[in-house]
Amino acid sequence: MTRRMFSRYSLGGLSLPNRVVMAPMNRNRALEPQLAPAAMSAVYYAQRASAGLIIGEGTPVSLQARGCAGTPGIYNAAQVAGWRWVTDAVHRRGGRIFLQLWHVGRVGHCSLRADASPPVGPSTIGLQNDRVPVLDGNGEPVLVRCDPPRALRTEEIRAIVGDFARAAGNAIAAGFDGVEIHAANGYLFDQFRCPYLNDRADEYGGATRKRWRFLLETVAAVARAVGSERVGVRISPLGTAHEMQPDPAPLFTYGYLACRLDELRIAYLHVYDQSGSWIHDSQSDLLQQLRSCYSGTMILCGGFDAARAEAALRADSGDLIAFGKHFIANPDLVERLRIAAPLASWHSSTIYKGGANGYIDYPTLQQEALGTH
Repeated sequence: MTRRMFSRYSLGGLSLPNRVVMAPMNRNRALEPQLAPAAMSAVYYAQRASAGLIIGEGTPVSLQARGCAGTPGIYNAAQVAGWRWVTDAVHRRGGRIFLQLWHVGRVGHCSLRADASPPVGPSTIGLQNDRVPVLDGNGEPVLVRCDPPRALRTEEIRAIVGDFARAAGNAIAAGFDGVEIHAANGYLFDQFRCPYLNDRADEYGGATRKRWRFLLETVAAVARAVGSERVGVRISPLGTAHEMQPDPAPLFTYGYLACRLDELRIAYLHVYDQSGSWIHDSQSDLLQQLRSCYSGTMILCGGFDAARAEAALRADSGDLIAFGKHFIANPDLVERLRIAAPLASWHSSTIYKGGANGYIDYPTLQQEALGTH
């Protein structure tokens, strides 16, 4: 029986050799002060080029958009040049790669910006316990509590829409095949969606359609800049990361968004279940609502293994399956899944720091067999 996970798929004209997606994961290896990708990032992504699609790590669209130390940006020339090394390396290996565009909103700290400006969000409601990595006096990452945010003015929201459009253009100039807009995990667009945080009285607060307006205007602007077939959006329904609360009416809230994104004819909708639970139930009301409202490509992410991925594809719950941490320790994850080989475990201590260690030194099955790692 043919396994769907390893069948070809056409994504907006981009031919994928399999349906395994490498999910976006921050690895915090960017170089100060330009915050450009390190040279070894090209090695890291090229090692994983057998994925049907790689979605590059969350990448701030401006200095204001930063939320932790060591994340590479896509808003200056050095960053574009650094990312070009990455995309060239992936394409030489026959891979395909999108870049995730990111604004953290209220999740951050004043020390991450030269002018010591505070994080921003839909309101002044801050995080109580969340911590983010910043650099200490020795250049080492340390965790500190998030600073209170400042509420964005209406005109600033429109400026951020422009930041995303410019960042998308920079990403295409850097050789990416497309971009993904990060609207998940308690970051800026998710904050505007949230009725518990968004207490605004302007056109970006109140009713569901107004709370999604910021994201939808951004998607439209990015689509105009690079083409809708090169744009994806990531969401995390029911997610609680960064002190978020589950939406009080998820079927309506996310159904409305899915319908609007369908109208914009974007490349894909990337759905992340932080709990790794409901996304595996083909009868889930939320999953069925998203599937019925959005007719394009849907990527599913959250707690998948080979069996669960195959089951989701056969149930037509989604079209592509994203794997996160398994790709950290298994650069040849696609091959391991194909032959049902054991998966290596990742080292938690080096996910966000450690240079090459825990980044580009995980061996493939072939390297293990030959003893060359």
